[in-house]
Amino acid sequence: MQTLALAFMAATAIGGLAWVFIYPLLSGERKAESRRASIARSEPAAARQADKGQRSRREQVEGSLKELDARRKKEKSVPLSVRIAQAGLTWTDQKFWAISGAFAVGGFVAAYVVGGYLLGAAVMAFATGLGLPRWLLGFLKTRREKAFLKALPDAVDVIVRGIKAGLPLFESIKVVAADAPEPLKSEFLAIIETQTIGMPLGEACARLYERMPVPEANFFGIVIAIQQKSGGNLSEALGNLSKVLRDRKKMAEKIQAMSMEAKASAGIIGSLPPIVMLLVWMSTPDYIALLWTHHIGQFMLLGCVCWMTIGVLVMRKMINFDF
Repeated sequence: MQTLALAFMAATAIGGLAWVFIYPLLSGERKAESRRASIARSEPAAARQADKGQRSRREQVEGSLKELDARRKKEKSVPLSVRIAQAGLTWTDQKFWAISGAFAVGGFVAAYVVGGYLLGAAVMAFATGLGLPRWLLGFLKTRREKAFLKALPDAVDVIVRGIKAGLPLFESIKVVAADAPEPLKSEFLAIIETQTIGMPLGEACARLYERMPVPEANFFGIVIAIQQKSGGNLSEALGNLSKVLRDRKKMAEKIQAMSMEAKASAGIIGSLPPIVMLLVWMSTPDYIALLWTHHIGQFMLLGCVCWMTIGVLVMRKMINFDF
């Protein structure tokens, strides 16, 4: 029994040594370990190359954004001709000033005929000559921007589908310019004409923000400009842009719905003084006529108009905000 036990222990020891030293060589495990070690040693180099490529692309993107930001800072003062173009009009500067002068003369004559006072007529001429035409430009510009934002997400989707179908970006923009409604059609036609005369497509799209100063147009120009400089999956980038544009539209509608109560309150508060003044004039005109027949009343009326204007502007600033 002692001999058998010694033989068993010797066989177990020999088998263990063979398992440790010989089996890895026969099974290929040692070779697999050396292979894994070689791959593990080569991973940092590949990672460094990938990180270097990502860093280079990030630097290109940052450079493009800095160039666009510098251009926007230089263009803080918008010329009158650009404002007229943003409103969708084809007027010249001389025509605008002529129309402003006509409004001023009309306001002066109307105020002098009704009130008979030069001071009130001069104030009315100043308001109608400088305020009314600029308000008209702002109103047309806002209406044009709303129409542009309404059609822009669908236009970006058309460009994405065209790129996925194999069309070049320029041809996809041509498709949008042929079928899109105004003012999107005219803006994309301007991009096509600018690119045709030799300007790079990225810069032509970046100039869209000059004619349509809304953040969404700036987003579109930045995406195209960055893709033209650093490459990448354009269809994926424009698809993400389309999602962002639709989310911003939903957010704007949600903000409008949530602020309607405050806007209604501001409208009621702002309209109460003129309504009360009109009702008093209809009931007892002699009682309120001192406001425009006496010089102290005129001064008080002018002060009331100024304070009411300041209050309306403050309420408007509190209700409306950009995002």
